[in-house]
Amino acid sequence: MPRLRERDARPFGDRAGPLIEEAAERSRVSMRTRLERLRVSWRSILQAGVAAGAAWVIATEVFGHPRPFFAPVSAIIILGLTTAQRGRRAVEVAIGVALGIAVGDLLVLEIGVGAAQLSVVVMLATAIAIFLGSGQMLAGQAAVSAALVATLQPPTDGVTFARFLDALAGGTIALIVNAFVLPADPVAMIRRAARPVLDELAATLEDAAVAIEQRDRSLAEAALVRARGVDELSDRFAEAVDVARETTVYAPLRRRSRGRVDDYAEAAARIDLAVRNTRVLARGTIRAIRLDENVPPMVADAVRELGTAVGAFAGSLEDPAGTAEVRDHALRAAATATQVLENTGNLSVSVIVGQVRSTATDLLQGTGMSHDEAAEEVVRAAAEV
Repeated sequence: MPRLRERDARPFGDRAGPLIEEAAERSRVSMRTRLERLRVSWRSILQAGVAAGAAWVIATEVFGHPRPFFAPVSAIIILGLTTAQRGRRAVEVAIGVALGIAVGDLLVLEIGVGAAQLSVVVMLATAIAIFLGSGQMLAGQAAVSAALVATLQPPTDGVTFARFLDALAGGTIALIVNAFVLPADPVAMIRRAARPVLDELAATLEDAAVAIEQRDRSLAEAALVRARGVDELSDRFAEAVDVARETTVYAPLRRRSRGRVDDYAEAAARIDLAVRNTRVLARGTIRAIRLDENVPPMVADAVRELGTAVGAFAGSLEDPAGTAEVRDHALRAAATATQVLENTGNLSVSVIVGQVRSTATDLLQGTGMSHDEAAEEVVRAAAEV
C-alpha cells in the first residue's frame, strides 16, 4: 500500500507565504507586460480614435448622413493595417469596403435578405473585386462589407450610395490621419526590428563556435535549427524597412529621415545575406563533425569573432560610433579564418571559412563600405596576420 504523504506541520501562514509572493511576482510581470503593450500601441490607439471621430463628423456634417456606421468602421479597419502593412494594401481595403457596400446596397434592394441572398451578395461582391484588382485584401474586404450590408443594415430608402460615400470618407480620413497625426518614427521602427535578428544571429554563431570546439554534432544541429529560425525575424526586419520607407514617402513629417532609412535598408540587405551564410556555416559544421574531419580550434575563434561583430552591429545602428567596433571584429574573424585555411585545406574547413569571410564582407558593407572596399580590407587583414 502506498505511503501517505506526511502532513506539513508548519502553520498555514508559513506555507502560504511563498505562494502569495510567487503570485504577486507573476502579477507584477503581467502588469509590466500589459503596460509595455500600451506603451507600444498608444500611437495607434490615438490615431484610431481621431480617425473614427473625424470620419463621423465628415459623414454627418458634410454629407448629411444621420447614422454613418460605415465611416468610422472603414477608418478603424484601415488604420489597423497601415502601421504593419503596405500602403497599397490600405488603399485596397478602402476601395474594397466601399465596393462591397455599393454592391450590397444594390443587390439587397433587388433580391431582399436571407441565406441564399447573402451567398449571392458575397459571391458577386468578391467576383467584382477580383475583376477590378488582383489584391486579396480588396476582395476580402469587399465580401465582408457586402455581408455586413446584407445582415446588419440592409438598405430601406432606395439606392443612395450614402454608405458607399461613408466608406470612402472613412478610408480617406484614415490615410490622412496615418500620414499627419503622430506618424510612426521610421528609424525607431527599423531599430526595434533589427535588434532581435542580430541578437539571435550572434547567439547562433556562438552556438556554432561551441559545437566546433566540443565537436558535438547535436550542438551543431541545434545551431542549424536556430539559424533557420532567424528567417522569421529577418522577414519582420525586411517588412519594417518597407514600412519605414513608405512612411518617409507618405508622411511629410518623416521625410527628413529618408536618408537614414535608405542606409538602414542597405544594412538590412547585408544582414539577410549574413543569415543565409550562417545557415551554410552551420551545415558545414555538422558535416565536419560527422566526417570527423580536422577542424582547428582557430575556426571556432573566427566564428566567435564573427558573432561578436554581429552583436556590435546592433549597437552601431543606434550609435554610428560603433561602426569601428563592427569592422574590427569582422576583419579579425576573416583574417583568423583565412589563416586556418592556409594550414588546413579539407572541404569542411573551406566551407566554414568561406562563410566566415562572406559574412564578414557583408557586415563591412553594412557599415557603409562598398563591396570592393570591403573585399580589399578582408584581404589586407588576412595578409597582416
